[in-house]
Amino acid sequence: MHATGIICEYNPLHQGHKKQLDLIRSRQGADGSIVCLMSGNFVQRGHPAILDKQVRAKAAIDCGADLVLELPVTAALSSAEGFAAKGVEILSRLCDSLCFGAETPNPEMLMTTAQALLSDRFPPALREQLDKGLSFPTARAAALAELGFDATILEQPNNILAIEYCKAILSQNSPLVPMPILRQGSYHDTAPDPENPSATAVRQLMLEGNGWLPFVPQPTVATGTLHSLCWGEKAMLYRLRTMTDAEFETLPYGSEGLWRKLMHACREQNTLEDILTATKSKRYTRTRLDRMVMCAFLGLTAEDMDAPIPYVRVLAFNDKGRELLNCVRQQEFFFNVGQQLPHPYQAIETRCGSLYGLFAEDCESPLRAENERIYYAKPSKAMGDGT
Repeated sequence: MHATGIICEYNPLHQGHKKQLDLIRSRQGADGSIVCLMSGNFVQRGHPAILDKQVRAKAAIDCGADLVLELPVTAALSSAEGFAAKGVEILSRLCDSLCFGAETPNPEMLMTTAQALLSDRFPPALREQLDKGLSFPTARAAALAELGFDATILEQPNNILAIEYCKAILSQNSPLVPMPILRQGSYHDTAPDPENPSATAVRQLMLEGNGWLPFVPQPTVATGTLHSLCWGEKAMLYRLRTMTDAEFETLPYGSEGLWRKLMHACREQNTLEDILTATKSKRYTRTRLDRMVMCAFLGLTAEDMDAPIPYVRVLAFNDKGRELLNCVRQQEFFFNVGQQLPHPYQAIETRCGSLYGLFAEDCESPLRAENERIYYAKPSKAMGDGT
């Protein structure tokens, strides 16, 4: 069975995502399947997902996906490089192509840039630029240009992640074939484009309480409880203010003394924004700090983030997704959400699940894994073969 993978967050699932699912379906035909590897309750920008993972997984199936897997939290909170690498590693077990959006949907150009970034010439060129005090994104572009490549491709956010997917495919010798599609609209727009809204704009409208329904497909309308970083700020401040020096030192993304700078800011500043502002410098991106602070709150260390992913949870499927899962179950790598497993990683899952409720507008009770359920889309006349 031909299977196309998508590494996604659906935070939330909007009309642009639905267009991607429809496009994949039109290209692969009735015999293909779509596998979504979706961030769970915490997303790559270092924030809680606006809707919990089960609500978002159900919306994905109802909008055309066949199988939704949970990208483990240590992958979801990784840098773009780690996010892509771990996603490619997981989907290589199930899929033969990987679809992603890009401002430059040219697979040859993306792969050529990826090869340049993986070349032996690139690390010393990058180090030279970093030693000038440049931020990593700026230094990377300057190093690429120095090697004679067009660095403007790295100026767009979706291109950056697309190239990381290509790097992961090359470095892992993955069987996945890149399938880039044009990402229309702006990734960071705060005013939603009617045809190609940004998730940032839709989230803002959702938190404001109105005006967001035209920008999402019908399955996303039936939302659950909304979550936002602002509603969990006091809980985060409590954790940050009570951490020891040793706990700060073990944080991911804290190299070159950044952990110490964050530690002092946490003990001197009044708000989360003040902490991040006091820690920020031109050398480090804001999203790196956001992820670092969220990892601190969740109790995730650099060792946790670097450890191999032991298994992946199944969140939702239809008949076609179940058939695909049955082909790989013998790998003992994909397990049902809520299934108890004798592995230390389950303690991380349980802790993160319990803390997610603190980001709800009205604090929720701790999430218990045994209450989690897989969403199964039963075939109907409207759904035909379950898609």
